[in-house]
Amino acid sequence: MIETLPWLLIAALIIGIAKGGLASAAALAVPFLAIFMNPLQAAALVLPVLITTDVAALWLYRKDASRRNVLILLPAMFAGIALATLIVPYVSEPLLLAFTGCVGLWAVFRRWFQKDTTTPRDAEVVPGLIWGGIAGVTTFITHSGAPPTQAYLLPQNLPRMIFAGTMAITFALANFAKIPSYYALGFFDGLNWGLVAGLAIVGLIGVAAGRWLVKVMSDKVYTRVIEVLLLMLSLILLTKAGLTLFGAPAA
Repeated sequence: MIETLPWLLIAALIIGIAKGGLASAAALAVPFLAIFMNPLQAAALVLPVLITTDVAALWLYRKDASRRNVLILLPAMFAGIALATLIVPYVSEPLLLAFTGCVGLWAVFRRWFQKDTTTPRDAEVVPGLIWGGIAGVTTFITHSGAPPTQAYLLPQNLPRMIFAGTMAITFALANFAKIPSYYALGFFDGLNWGLVAGLAIVGLIGVAAGRWLVKVMSDKVYTRVIEVLLLMLSLILLTKAGLTLFGAPAA
């Protein structure tokens, strides 16, 4: 574990910055750590850090969120998490990573090459339930729920604080919902809780940095940063899926 400590600290800082408002970055943590360690061990280490930083994000963004979007997305995400609990022993993680990566690429290219991206779309219920359900499954198994969620939120052209708050609150509550299932599946067995506590502190520093970055950016710059992060995440997910499917060592 000592040899992976620098990477764990980097991942914790990335998670914190993401929870501070730069959504998508948090989902980079598990694929990043999976290069150096077992993916399930990475996911288990990351979840307590996510939850700690989620508490901070909930406080910071308690007044900045689209209530309608939260109310649409959350029930669907909870249903997706419940489904993922049942199917996790049978699902193909590489195929799920590939699917999630394709969703992210589609969302980015739609934003970049669609003729009219300035007219905001409404927060429609049916698309929100579909994307929220997909996000629930992917966030449970691979901590990569950002692409489907942002495929739904980005076309609405929300102000940066509202977008960041909606992502922060939605994923905070979704991560809390994962705890019983992760415990029942034994993902927390053998965790070094002293290490987890140290990573959580680094994550909280990242939250403060992320919040500051969001406040100093314009809406236009913030949206472009989110799109670039989503593109990076999608490419990483596809690369990881390809390496696993074609016989490269998982980690």
